[in-house]
Amino acid sequence: MSAPGRLLRGAAVATAILCAYGLGVLSGEGRPDRRAAAGGSVLDEAAAKIGSRAAHPVGRGDLDRAAIEGMLRGLGDRWARYYPAARYDDMEGRLNGRYSGVGVWLGSADGDPRVRVASVQPGTAAARAGVLAGDVVTAVGGTPADGWDVTRVARALRGRPGASVELTVLRGRRTEEFHLVRASVSGGDVTVTDLPGHVRMIRVGAFTRGTGRQVRAAVTGRPPSGGIMLDLRGDPGGLLDEAVETASAFLPGGPVVTYEPRGGPAQRRTVTSPGDARTPLVVLVDAGTASAAEVVAGSLRDRDRAVIIGSRTYGKGSVQESVRLADGSAIELTVGRYRTPGGRNLDGVGIEPDVAVSADRPPSVAEQRGRSVLRGLLATTPDKD
Repeated sequence: MSAPGRLLRGAAVATAILCAYGLGVLSGEGRPDRRAAAGGSVLDEAAAKIGSRAAHPVGRGDLDRAAIEGMLRGLGDRWARYYPAARYDDMEGRLNGRYSGVGVWLGSADGDPRVRVASVQPGTAAARAGVLAGDVVTAVGGTPADGWDVTRVARALRGRPGASVELTVLRGRRTEEFHLVRASVSGGDVTVTDLPGHVRMIRVGAFTRGTGRQVRAAVTGRPPSGGIMLDLRGDPGGLLDEAVETASAFLPGGPVVTYEPRGGPAQRRTVTSPGDARTPLVVLVDAGTASAAEVVAGSLRDRDRAVIIGSRTYGKGSVQESVRLADGSAIELTVGRYRTPGGRNLDGVGIEPDVAVSADRPPSVAEQRGRSVLRGLLATTPDKD
C-alpha cells in the first residue's frame, strides 16, 4: 500500500470524476470552453500539439498519466493517488492477501519522504531475516533508493518466487543489509500465539480481506483465562469492513465507527454480530498504527472494552475509495472522514494510549506491560458463570 489506510468501493468516485470533467475548462478569455464540456477535446488537442511540436517527444500514455496526476495534485488531497494498471493489480492482490514478494508493508512518516517498513508479515523472508517495522529503505538490489516513492520500492521488492533481492535499510544510525528470497505470500496477516500465563496474543499486520473473520475465530470458543492482547503495532490499516468486523469480535453490539462521506449524511457502522465482550483485553499500538487500525483501537477504547498500551498512533482519520479507469489503471481519492463512537476525529491527532510506553523501548516492554494490565483486569473481573 502506498499510504496508511484504504477503503475500496467505486461508484461514488466514478461520479465525482465525471462531474469534474463536466465542469469544463476556462479558455484564455475566461469563458467556459464548450469543446471541453462536449467531450474533453481541449485535453486531446493539447496532447496532440505537445506530441507533434515538443522538442522531446512524449507518448500519449505518459501525457495522460501526467494530466491525471496534475488533476489529483490540484485537489490538495495528500492521499490522492494514481496507480498504473500493473501497480493496481499488485495492490489488489496484496489486499486479497496474495502476492509474490518478501513480506513487508511500506509507508512513509508524515513530513518525511523516505520510504519505511510499516510492518512485517510473520513467517515471510523479511521476518526470518530480521527486517523490522520502522526500518528506512536506502537501497534495493544494490541500487540507492534516494528519491524513490513507495510504489517504486514495492515494485523493486516484488518479483518471481524463488528470485533473490538485496535490501539495505537504515535502523537508527546503523545500516543493515539483508539477502531475501521472494516467495508467494497468501493470507497470514493475522497470527495467534498463546503466551505464558494463558494469555493469547493476536497480531494483526494489516486489514486485508478475511482479517476480521480470522480474528473472530481466534476468540471464539473457550477464551484464554489470562486475557487477550490485540497487537496493532505497525499496522498501516487496510479495508474498513475488516476493521469493523475485527472490532465486532470484541463487542456485544452497538456502534463501531461513524463514516462521514462528502456531501452525504453520516453513516454509522455497527457491530456485525455479537462478539466476546467479557475476556479482559489490551490493545498494543504505536506510531505505525494507522487508519483502519485506529478505527479498531478507537472503537474499543471509546466503548470501554480495552486498555490501550503503547505510544500515540499515527492519526489518519480519512477514508479513501478507488475506481478503475478504462485502461485498467485506477485513481484513489479521499471521500470522507470517520469518527470514533465517542465522536472523536483522529485525523492529525491519533490515539493517546491509556498506558504509555516510550517508542524508544524494545517491543517486549509493551508486551510485559500488557500482561501486567491483564493481571490487574482479571483481579477486578467478577467470576464468570
